[in-house]
Amino acid sequence: MLSTPSPELRPAGTTSLQAGAMEAGRQRQGRLWSNLKEVCDLLHIPAACSVNTEELLFQHVQFKTGQRVHTIGQIFDTLYIVNSGFLKTVLIDEFGNEQVLSFPMKGDMLGVDGIHTRHYSSEAVALSDCDVILLPFKKLTALGRVHQELEHLMYGVMSRELVREQAMIGMLGALSAEARVARFLMSLAERFAQMGYSPKLFNLRMTRHEIGSYLGLTLETVSRTLSAFNEIGLISVDQRTIGIKDPEALKNLRRLPPSRTRAKQQAAAKARSSESALATL
Repeated sequence: MLSTPSPELRPAGTTSLQAGAMEAGRQRQGRLWSNLKEVCDLLHIPAACSVNTEELLFQHVQFKTGQRVHTIGQIFDTLYIVNSGFLKTVLIDEFGNEQVLSFPMKGDMLGVDGIHTRHYSSEAVALSDCDVILLPFKKLTALGRVHQELEHLMYGVMSRELVREQAMIGMLGALSAEARVARFLMSLAERFAQMGYSPKLFNLRMTRHEIGSYLGLTLETVSRTLSAFNEIGLISVDQRTIGIKDPEALKNLRRLPPSRTRAKQQAAAKARSSESALATL
C-alpha cells in the first residue's frame, strides 16, 4: 500500500540533488511514498523489528525511457531501489563508448558505487518507464547507528549486488560466447519468474548491442547466437520477444554444435512442430 503524505510531511534529509531528480522524473498521480516495511519487502529482506516502519517514508520518482537516474561524477547522496521498470548501468570512456555493467530491475539497488568516493562512478539510464524509490544515504546511516539490525540487513543487500557482479565476471572468463548468451537468457527468465511474470515468454528491454556490451561480445555474435538458438529449437525469437523452449538445454549449454549437426537438429525440430500441428487437427 503506497502512502501519499502532504509536502509538509516530507522526511528530513531531502537534498537539492534529490529535488532535481524528482523534478527530472515524470510524476504520476502526485507524489508516491513507501514505508520501511514496503521497502524491505521489495529488497526481499525482513523488516527490522526495532524500527517503527510506519513512521519512515521514502519517496518514489518516475523516469521516462532514456532518462538518467544519476550520472558519472554526480555527487553521491542517495541510493535507489527499483520498484518497477528496467534500467542499465554503464561506464563511459573518454571517447563516449559505453560499457554496460548491469541491467537492474525490480528489487535491485542502484548507486552503491558512489559510497567510496562520494561521487557516482557509473551512470544509470532507464530502458523503460521506471519507478524508483529514493533512499537518502545520510538518513540510512543515521538509522543504522540507532538500529544495527537494519544496518546489517542493508549491508547484506549491498553485498548481494557485489556477489552478482562477481558471478558475472567469472562467467565472462570461463564460458564460450554461446554459453554466455544462454546463461544471460536463463538469468532473465529467473528474474521474471521472481517478479511474477512468465519465465518462458518475455520482451528484451535492452538492445542486442547492449547485451553484447554486458557479455563482452559483439552485436553480430549476439545476433548470430540468438538466431542459432532459434534454428535448433532452444528459443523462439520475434524481434525483442524471446520464448524459452528448452530451458534445461540452455542451462547446460557449453558450445553450439557444428553447423551440420545444427541443420539436423533444425530439421528434427521442424518435424516435431509439424507432428504437433497435425495432432491438433
